[in-house]
Amino acid sequence: MFRMLYLKLAVQGIKRNSQAYLPYLGACLTMVMMFYLILFLAVNPGLDPMTGGRTIQLLLNLGCIVVAFFAVIFLFYTHNFLIRQRKKELGLYHILGMEKHHLARILTWETVLTAGLSVALGLAAGVLLSKLMLLLLLKLLGVPAPIGFVVPGYAVATTLKLFGGIFLAIYLNTLRQVYRLLPIELLRASQVGEREPKSRWLLAVLGGISLGIGYYMALTIVHPLDALVYFFIAVIFVMIGTYLLFVAGSIAFLKLLRANRRVYYRPKWFVIIAGMIYRMKQHGAGLANICILSSMVLVTLSTTVSLYVGSEDALQVGYPREVMIRAASHLETDVQWVQVQTREILDRHQVKGSNWVEYRMISFPVARDGHRFWPRPDAGPSYSADTLTLNFITLEDYNRLVEEPVVLADQEVLVYSNRSAYTYSSLHLFDREFVVKERLDQLPGGGLSSTQVFAAYYVVVKDRQVLEEIRQQALAEQAKAVTAQYLLGFDLDASREQALAVFRDLRGVLEQNKVLFVRAQSREADREEFYFLYGGLFFLGLYLGLLFILGTVLIMYYKQITEGYEDRRRYRIMQQVGMSRQEVQQTIGTQVLAVFFLPLVAAGVHVAFAFKMVTKLLTVLNLTNVPLFALCTVLTFLAFALFYTLVYLATARVYYRLVAGRANGLILERAL
Repeated sequence: MFRMLYLKLAVQGIKRNSQAYLPYLGACLTMVMMFYLILFLAVNPGLDPMTGGRTIQLLLNLGCIVVAFFAVIFLFYTHNFLIRQRKKELGLYHILGMEKHHLARILTWETVLTAGLSVALGLAAGVLLSKLMLLLLLKLLGVPAPIGFVVPGYAVATTLKLFGGIFLAIYLNTLRQVYRLLPIELLRASQVGEREPKSRWLLAVLGGISLGIGYYMALTIVHPLDALVYFFIAVIFVMIGTYLLFVAGSIAFLKLLRANRRVYYRPKWFVIIAGMIYRMKQHGAGLANICILSSMVLVTLSTTVSLYVGSEDALQVGYPREVMIRAASHLETDVQWVQVQTREILDRHQVKGSNWVEYRMISFPVARDGHRFWPRPDAGPSYSADTLTLNFITLEDYNRLVEEPVVLADQEVLVYSNRSAYTYSSLHLFDREFVVKERLDQLPGGGLSSTQVFAAYYVVVKDRQVLEEIRQQALAEQAKAVTAQYLLGFDLDASREQALAVFRDLRGVLEQNKVLFVRAQSREADREEFYFLYGGLFFLGLYLGLLFILGTVLIMYYKQITEGYEDRRRYRIMQQVGMSRQEVQQTIGTQVLAVFFLPLVAAGVHVAFAFKMVTKLLTVLNLTNVPLFALCTVLTFLAFALFYTLVYLATARVYYRLVAGRANGLILERAL
């Protein structure tokens, strides 16, 4: 009998608080569904035999980790909003005679009902939509969809374990809060924050410093590899700074305004500033969460959309020529063998090559001080962000690629840098002083790689004799990473099928040489795997972007509900002290607009400062089209701002009706 009483009270509690419970149930259900869907794709056996399938599965597994981590934080956070509204009701039960273990039984039933409905409906929705999501992924990858329908037991079991653990942890945390508080504290829990907040200047200053460090790192990063290392460190600093500035910095700023008599002692600003101080105390952390989630949405969508849209550009950057051949030798006999084998295969397939590029090149890592360079004996084959590379090519190879041939004296060179321009008139290496005759704006053929990940200097020397002398001197200096290469690249005047056939024969002949190491690459042969990577990133970006948008919307909704209950009493007090309805409407409207759109403005500033660092990260993925990324970023921000405004208009209706009652709330809503 008593069990049914607790169940009945739990059901009634959910119904009475449906305005807060239904969005929470919807969020739980959606989280279960989204985790199952991405795990279903990650373990789907249909991806195994595909070219690039392993890459997609790796990306999807990373996505599973992100979704699981986000689900834990997000559901805990939103449940705190929910339980805050329930504490007064639980406190009333306690005063009417229920003990805390009776409240625990009500909460147990509520958790069982919430978890059962969420997991059951979420899994059902995930199973129903799984085939659709697989078709969408394969459509983005440009591959045919397999026939059949599967429900992986591993995905179902893992989803049950994860969300069973999350709901259990939420339940235990709720019990901890209820058992810790006295009945009177439960009744007043929803009114916590009425006391004026203190100015925490130390936290505000630390927030500004933390945000400044993150912005400084984002603006001063030059090397793409440094961006890879320091990106997440900068993100952590920006997140810490955002939280501290929203929680402490905003209150400190408002109190500075209050100290300004010219601003504060005006009827309009008097009420607005006073109200904003209390709002920021109670909702600073929530606004910081909205700001961070909005920033994540903007960065995730803008980068993945630009990668997907610019995938062909990135492919051209990574593969400047249709076929690229690298031989680990610059000796003439080896060079001739590669050239002969290549032309014989082209003739056999009756295909002509065009846009030929070839270099004989000596390369080794160096350190630099001004115009002086010296080898790094300790440098191995793995390069770091502070590694510079000197690449020497002959004037003969250079002149073959330009319309106007150049003449060099014995100690004259041409210099090209893929980073900042080389500004010195000479170049000192070993015991030789080279005179820089010309600084090149670009290198023909780009050294058969336009991807500017590593800092490199290309030096054109007079002839092969100088090239060999430099190689011998570098070896004498014990530079372990001295490499001699012959690079050959060309395009094919052929169909895709012919190009693939030529490449297969080239690779079969050239890479079977047991003496000379030769590697052949083809743009068409790698195109499918390349598009798998970019299509997978695009899909994951859309998926995580949708997840972050869901979190943003729900936090906005709960913030509006919480503020609505808190501002109802203030609204009546303002009318009782003599303010007209119009003045009250303007005051509330100004505060709500300022608080609601502050995270969007802050997110836009975060993205603007992160722009340079993100472009460096995209360079690692061969996307060097900065204008394209800038356009995608601007369009993403405008689209998100429009969506953000629509969410504001939708959730504001709930707020206004809670503040002024249904009739007055409609008037207030229309007035604002």
